[in-house]
Amino acid sequence: MSATASEPVRTVALVTLGCARNEVDSEELAGRLESAGWRLVDDASDADVAVVNTCGFVEQAKKDSIDVLLEAADLRADRAARTSAVVAVGCLAERYGTELADQLPEADAVLGFDSYGDLSAHLDAVLHGERPASHVPRDRRTLLPVAPTARPAAAGAIPGHGAPVPDLPQGVAPASGPRVVRRRLDGRPLAPLKIASGCDRRCSFCAIPAFRGSFVSRPPQEVLAEAAWLAEQGVREALLVSENSTSYGKDLGDLRLLEKLLPDLARVPGLARVRVSYLQPAETRPGLVETIGGTPGVVPYFDMSFQHAAPAVLRRMRRFGGTDDFLALLDRIRAVAPHAGVRSNVIVGFPGETEAELAELEAFLVAARLDVVGVFGYSDEDGTEAATLAGALDPADVAERVARVTALVENLVAERAEERIGERVEVLVEEVDGEDGVPVGRAGHQGPDVDGVTLLEGTDPAAVTVGDLVAAVVVAAQGVDLVAQPVTR
Repeated sequence: MSATASEPVRTVALVTLGCARNEVDSEELAGRLESAGWRLVDDASDADVAVVNTCGFVEQAKKDSIDVLLEAADLRADRAARTSAVVAVGCLAERYGTELADQLPEADAVLGFDSYGDLSAHLDAVLHGERPASHVPRDRRTLLPVAPTARPAAAGAIPGHGAPVPDLPQGVAPASGPRVVRRRLDGRPLAPLKIASGCDRRCSFCAIPAFRGSFVSRPPQEVLAEAAWLAEQGVREALLVSENSTSYGKDLGDLRLLEKLLPDLARVPGLARVRVSYLQPAETRPGLVETIGGTPGVVPYFDMSFQHAAPAVLRRMRRFGGTDDFLALLDRIRAVAPHAGVRSNVIVGFPGETEAELAELEAFLVAARLDVVGVFGYSDEDGTEAATLAGALDPADVAERVARVTALVENLVAERAEERIGERVEVLVEEVDGEDGVPVGRAGHQGPDVDGVTLLEGTDPAAVTVGDLVAAVVVAAQGVDLVAQPVTR
């Protein structure tokens, strides 16, 4: 469907906050809106409607989402701006719905995931002065059967899972094969590719399963079709995302389905690299380690969600493992792929965390030799078990522990980067005219946006283009970033 000659062209800007999973959802919404005749623009001030895809994960992300919504709403008072409506979607809208709408009247609509299929109609209604009913939050885990294998037939439409849209216009999907409901919103040679949504784990600090729902895998053929489409759009690296990639296939009757999918993805014409994110240590099987570490085209990169190392803290988090288990897993990874990249996040200041338990986390980080570590201070999340636990630490103590572990991590990741001097790497070029004219990209062990970059020193910018893979040797480290010089293959 498209606008007729008598209808004005409606414009919409999508503003995406949060994780790579949200990026996929925004690109699906972009495909849906474009198919309905909307013209996508980059700047919210040039759009009739600003759609803000919010993040609702932690307190700071919520504040950032509200700030962006307020900034978009301010555009309505700017005579130079075209914006006349602001709509909130995404995790914050799904999680809080009517409560968010009541507290943020500046938003013209607060819509949950179930509204994504009819988003065009909702935006039209807003432009005509209507205010669609705000989303009413509910625990999305109750919407699907408890048994994972019963879910595919009951799942329905899930954001980022490529639900069909009729009459897609030319150029939104391949001329043949399954139509992909997605429209790229940037020109990067990297794109996230959603393989599953939701989570069945019950980590005591995490609210995500309540608003993202139970775990549901996308069928392999759907993932492969979207990977092929991304490659046709110029994507060179596919980043597989989900809430828990190690669970992929459990609801499709094959818990080792990821090991089978990865080699097929690596063979998609045009893709140079496949990267897996969001691995749960307790579910990381030896076969998965071997597949990620030993399959050509799959980068040996392990995004491990350790969260802590002291067993007692992990049990209070409703998680498994500890220092010994995690170091043994790292040994298995490096036995398969000695130069593998490993990143993780940790939470400090969890209720009841003692000085001895914090010291055990620090000792683990020293021994683990991780490439990147995100350090987060614990804060209560609405509706989580951890918010009810005894032993809550004073926020000032949590902040002190965050500063202490962050300082340690900064030194450790800098040392790990220096260990890579002399390594041969393949760098995916992401910016040709980088700092001081030096091309910038990422080596295989560097994930996008948060894992550092590699500067290709001694490279003629005119000789490389965005999306090239350049063989190089690391010659220096600058914190977590590397400097490398090209070599002949």
